[in-house]
Amino acid sequence: MLLEPDAENEVAYELCQLLGRAILPVRPAGPADDGPAGTAFFFAHPTGEYLLTADVLTRVEAGEVGLRPSVTEPAGVAPDAVVLPHFTDRWGHLPDLGVAVLPTGGLHERAAGQGWRWRTQPVPDAVAAGADDVARIGAEPVTAIVLALGVGDDGSRPLEVAVERAVRAGDGLRITGELPAGYVGAPVFGVQADPAGEVGLRCLGLVLPGEGGHPVATFDRITAELPTGG
Repeated sequence: MLLEPDAENEVAYELCQLLGRAILPVRPAGPADDGPAGTAFFFAHPTGEYLLTADVLTRVEAGEVGLRPSVTEPAGVAPDAVVLPHFTDRWGHLPDLGVAVLPTGGLHERAAGQGWRWRTQPVPDAVAAGADDVARIGAEPVTAIVLALGVGDDGSRPLEVAVERAVRAGDGLRITGELPAGYVGAPVFGVQADPAGEVGLRCLGLVLPGEGGHPVATFDRITAELPTGG
């Protein structure tokens, strides 16, 4: 569905309120030139809770998952980031999709051992796009809203929203615009009407790297390949 500009802004604002704490920054734990910075997000699935991101972001020896103050409690206890050595080995890799999956049990155990806990808003399975949702998108552009952590000039990772357009690309989807640094791995949302005419939010998938636009790893294919247990 292609929304009017005012409606796009309203949906973007609501996304920040509802799911802003699902979003985490990821980057190499070494020098910045060790690899790109990007975004990961929590996803709550019937088989467990997962952290999802683009596979390209996990191909480093050591990586870190940033901890924004809003995603932990009590205040002032958690570190600025969770540094994970052997970063690549910790993730489940879905190379055909360009996606990496991390069951979050270890992240919760680490937090408990350090005296803090996660306070997140995982993307719920109920809004994950199914095959029918993806199939409804054709050559005509639809509104695609990306919730991500950008990269500031000072290295900060502010929560940002990009309102873009998505179109059919072969058997998948593509965002037509070029996204800023830090957006790879971020979730992409759209608004669709179901067969009964009810309008609702759908998480279409996650942003993959690209030039002149970005492929989207769609959620129907991601959920089909999730490991069991989280």
